[in-house]
Amino acid sequence: MTDDPLAFLSATDLAAAIHARRLSPVEVMRATLDRISHAQPILNAFITIAADTAMAQARKAEAALMRGDAVGPLHGVPVAVKDLVPTAGIRTTWGSLIFKDHVPDADAVVVARLKQAGAIIVGKTTTPEFGQQCLTEAPLFGRTRNAWRGDRTSGGSSGGSAVAVAAGLVPLAVATDGGGSTRIPAACNGVVGFKQGLGVVPQEYAQDGFGNISYITPMTRTVADTALMLSVMAGADPRDPLSTGRPAWDFIGAAAPVGDLAGTRVAWRPRLGNTAVAASVLSACEASIAVLTSLGATVSELTTPFENPESVWFVNNGSYRRAQFGHHLEQHRAIMCPTFVRQMDRVASYSAAELYEAIFARTRLYRQVQAWFDIADIVAMPTLSRPALRIDQDFFGPIEIDNQSVENIRAAWYPYTMPFNLTGNPAISLPCGFDAAGMPLAIQLIARPGEDERLLRAAALFEHAQPWTGRVPVI
Repeated sequence: MTDDPLAFLSATDLAAAIHARRLSPVEVMRATLDRISHAQPILNAFITIAADTAMAQARKAEAALMRGDAVGPLHGVPVAVKDLVPTAGIRTTWGSLIFKDHVPDADAVVVARLKQAGAIIVGKTTTPEFGQQCLTEAPLFGRTRNAWRGDRTSGGSSGGSAVAVAAGLVPLAVATDGGGSTRIPAACNGVVGFKQGLGVVPQEYAQDGFGNISYITPMTRTVADTALMLSVMAGADPRDPLSTGRPAWDFIGAAAPVGDLAGTRVAWRPRLGNTAVAASVLSACEASIAVLTSLGATVSELTTPFENPESVWFVNNGSYRRAQFGHHLEQHRAIMCPTFVRQMDRVASYSAAELYEAIFARTRLYRQVQAWFDIADIVAMPTLSRPALRIDQDFFGPIEIDNQSVENIRAAWYPYTMPFNLTGNPAISLPCGFDAAGMPLAIQLIARPGEDERLLRAAALFEHAQPWTGRVPVI
């Protein structure tokens, strides 16, 4: 697959080549579907491959170019969509046997916007059932393997999207992030995972439009591609109250690696309510902090006390999901993912008072995190406490960090991601090296709410100073 010259071409370059008629949308789509077909038995990144409709759309895209029609910024570019996000005419299963034959009548607004920009949907990527796990596996399709090593997890819950992008199957994928579900697999597979600020990208089908902590996000190999995709996906929708009243953004301009970080205050936070972090992670992140310093940023260590908010996230998220999916437990428990069932059973007894105490704690957490930005413009920390776990990791068992056994996979492996789903701060996971086993490592940067452009600019400058796209997995 690495012999395919289109496999690891960025979406930005691919779109430019299509617009200039140096590449044919049909040629691009045929190569894309060939790569997916070759990799699917190995990686299992897709639940549904929409080959016929994708080729039909590619032919229409080519005809439009030949006629000289005005075309959008993603014209002819293949995009994969996580199977939690509705797609008209292409089945959306939520990774569940209950919905294995479900085909929506309408696209989610982000999918409609991608299509309007000219993107072509090639299929639906794997997710654990209802996205409720950091390991991408479900009764409907089994496990998804890491793009770099088959014995490691892809992460989750957007594991299929991350693997599809990392392995060069598609240049862009739609992901979601409810507790780190974009950033965890991005870190595991060495790609860019951006969780934008709350309300930047609308989620018009969210059942709780006011208390939502889940985000629909881009998954890409480069910061420029993240900005390109986000420029299409972002913008208010009257059905999402958190998206209203937002200013106009210039994400593409913000992601141009121009200038430096002079005057930017970076706070380095190696731990976030956790005690165990792999030495390889700390070493790679500290080297990345040195890169930010070389770009002109002033760096200090942030040492204010912080309590791991995993229990707050669990009550907020678990109660939401129990209300959303609990009725399926009564009817379909026997065919549902045992991990999902066990998580839902654990939250069944929470009272309304306990839920609201968790909501109050979310507000306190928001105020605590925003206080960091009194002394910093960007806060940096690891994305994960260690590289990708083994593929057969028990979700309820301990994980190992540098030969130390640590309990609670959420609190121990990704304490760095959950807080910012609750607070709404934009956060981006960036590749920053490899460990001795050849597994990707990542650093996470966080900005104030409303400063997504500042975050993209810092990420783009970091990427330009320490590029990562030259090393790719071999499938």
